[in-house]
Amino acid sequence: MTLVALASGPLLPLGAAFAAGLMLGVQRGWQQRDAAEGSRVAGVRTFALLGGAGGLASLIGQLIHPMVTAVLAAGLIAPLIIGYAREPRERSVTNLVAGVIAVALGLLACSGQPALAVAAGAVTTALLAARQRLHGLIERLDQQDVQAFARYAVIVAAILPFLPNRNFGPYDDWNPFQLWLVVVLVTGFSFAGYIANRIVGERKGTLATALIGGAYSSTAVTASLSQRLGAGEAGPYSAGIAIASAVMYVRVILLLAVLSPSTLPSFLLLVGPAALTGAAVAWWLWRRAPGADAGGTTPPGNPIEILPALGFVAIVAAGAVFTRWAQERFGESGIALSLFLTGSFDVDASIVTLSQLPVGAIARNVAALAIAGTIVANMLLKIGVALAYSRARGRPAAAALMASTAVLVGMMALGWSRL
Repeated sequence: MTLVALASGPLLPLGAAFAAGLMLGVQRGWQQRDAAEGSRVAGVRTFALLGGAGGLASLIGQLIHPMVTAVLAAGLIAPLIIGYAREPRERSVTNLVAGVIAVALGLLACSGQPALAVAAGAVTTALLAARQRLHGLIERLDQQDVQAFARYAVIVAAILPFLPNRNFGPYDDWNPFQLWLVVVLVTGFSFAGYIANRIVGERKGTLATALIGGAYSSTAVTASLSQRLGAGEAGPYSAGIAIASAVMYVRVILLLAVLSPSTLPSFLLLVGPAALTGAAVAWWLWRRAPGADAGGTTPPGNPIEILPALGFVAIVAAGAVFTRWAQERFGESGIALSLFLTGSFDVDASIVTLSQLPVGAIARNVAALAIAGTIVANMLLKIGVALAYSRARGRPAAAALMASTAVLVGMMALGWSRL
């Protein structure tokens, strides 16, 4: 019998069933290596046998009757449940669950999905091996973090799959699935930054808060650090405000690269010099700041809220209709104005609106000018926040923001003159 024939027969699926169980068994055996004799329901060999037996049960059921598979699988799982039920305090429920998974992976492997079974076994093993790290992460979370996770789970899993993936509404411009998918992308970017900031920011201080927090809300970072300046606290907070806004430029560039890559070259010509100016001024402030390694900075608040997410969708939906109407009424100039007005509420919304337009609807340099204008509006808002919250102590931060804003306005004027 050739290797190809063996692979196409039951040998490969059965081997995958044993392999999946063995992976789980190695991890569980190592985890319980110091356990007292007789306190383990299953070890390395048992898990491998559970996986293989699950595979055999599937094959036998295919030859005789599916009910045979169900009876055999129940017979494999029953001893695990009985062993745990007799002494629940002495047994690990994780072992019980892992044993059931081993049987299920064996069934899956010999039901036509050997690769999926092995992959699922690898992922399960990695999850089990990350026990201490996951427990450490959980200990560092607070109620706000758990709420953020739950809300993002609702955004991704409880809403997105049930939205219709078709166009309707004015100008046939609304696709609920695609609109909400953008919300998943934008809020996911913010959520990742928030979690990273919670893990690193509190330990590393202002620099981490500015770098990571600026990736999801430079305005929130500006408000938070400006309040500390206004309260008279010592720390490199002006530098942190400048760093957060420098990171904001990077965030907008990356988001545009994903959603509207054809606009990126023109946009970089406008925003690149301002981003470099912001980074240089931020670095200079950081070098001059006292206590640059100060810790204990409170990260900005939870960025995941359902109502703001719905508001973001409403802005994008309204912006799409307004942009299409402006295109028909005023042409390219109408699109540019609508992008700027939409971005005045949210820069991300303006980028999303642009990504939904046909490439030829507006010249890329004009679109880049409109998006750059929204950044100017955002920077002016942060300058006002810095001065309002920190008073005279926030002047260095405001000056830093003004420097990059002035460069951006100058580049926009140059770009406008070339239209």
